[in-house]
Amino acid sequence: MPIYEFKCQKCGHEFEFYFKNKEELKDLKCPSCKSSNIQRLMSVVNSIIDHSEGPNKPRVVEEHTCPSGTCTIGELPGYSR
Repeated sequence: MPIYEFKCQKCGHEFEFYFKNKEELKDLKCPSCKSSNIQRLMSVVNSIIDHSEGPNKPRVVEEHTCPSGTCTIGELPGYSR
């Protein structure tokens, strides 16, 4: 069963929904205000498997900035190579 995250565009409430099938998406409404004006959010992936130490330790999201400060590169969680 896929789990998706949504945000209501009317009241700002964020919530998760477990889908059994795609038909359920048609009738999805905000649990707080019952608005159907909702937006699907990008979910964060958590891939940490164990608590190992050292260079192969799983990372949480890291950000690096360019020397000029005009760009940002984000990395998804994963192992160092």
